[in-house]
Amino acid sequence: MSVRFPVQRDTAQAARREHTDTTDPRVYATLDHLLRLQHQAAGFSFLPRQPVHSVLAGRRASRLRGRGLNFEELRAYQQGDDVRQIDWKVTARTRKPYTRVFTEERDRPLLLVVDQRLAMFYGTRVCVKSVTAAETAALGAWRALAVGDRVGAIVFNDTDLDEFRPHRSRGAVLRILTSIARQNTALRADIQAPVGTDMLDRALDAALRLATHDHLVVVISDFDGAGAATRGRLVQLARHNDVLGVLVHDPSATRLPPRSNLVVSDGHLQVELLLGTEHIRREVAAFSSGRLADILRWPETIGIPVLPIDTMGGVPEQVRRFLGQRPGHGRGTGARFTP
Repeated sequence: MSVRFPVQRDTAQAARREHTDTTDPRVYATLDHLLRLQHQAAGFSFLPRQPVHSVLAGRRASRLRGRGLNFEELRAYQQGDDVRQIDWKVTARTRKPYTRVFTEERDRPLLLVVDQRLAMFYGTRVCVKSVTAAETAALGAWRALAVGDRVGAIVFNDTDLDEFRPHRSRGAVLRILTSIARQNTALRADIQAPVGTDMLDRALDAALRLATHDHLVVVISDFDGAGAATRGRLVQLARHNDVLGVLVHDPSATRLPPRSNLVVSDGHLQVELLLGTEHIRREVAAFSSGRLADILRWPETIGIPVLPIDTMGGVPEQVRRFLGQRPGHGRGTGARFTP
């Protein structure tokens, strides 16, 4: 049984009727809303050292490489130099101790891949998935800018794809957030647009062009339609970059609404799910939770860490909970996701 959960018509359309100016932050992420998140982009880090509770720590999710070291010079050993940096070949040849000097590579570009397809315009709790994805991207962009990294993005919906090469400036972040807000506020329950089943893969192809080496690529999506080709592109990206998947999901994927009928739509067709019927309820629950479980196993199956973010909790709090405090800034709290 194949079931998609793009938009819950009664919730989304009622909200749209009441807030036609797109000011409801639960349904739409305006530019002003994303700008205000700058002050909440703290308390988490993309650096490789992570607390034990972090989704990036331990065996279940590979650590991010972080910034590297660049070789600067070879010079005579001086008292106080790290003996581990002694170049023994040169020392043996010259019969005098020489040491290698490195400088830290402080710049690691961040490339955000942000999903704003119609399938993201769905929510049964606090927010719709498209808003949660937009907020997550904004937090990542502001955080990277705060630590001096360049920020770029690929923002896509069912028909369009905007590319932004990484730059280190507030203006670059503003351009990215403007694109996210534009695509986000264009979503409608009755939108007349083809379903972009290949747009996620097209966005990853664009990421492969932009992120050639040593980028941090953060893919923020519900991964609707992700298949073997999608996983292959992620693995290819991870060969020369760090890749983090942010799985945006609604609680209804694992905890179905009450036992009543539910009408859902993809903008063209609608279907009534008879959730009061036990066998249909079981099949829908198995399909939804099974798809999420497959994605959450990516750390083991394809080596890509996955950060699950739901539409019910606050995005800044969830990011801090899963990525943990920056090293030396408190212990934080653990978190688990069980589909």
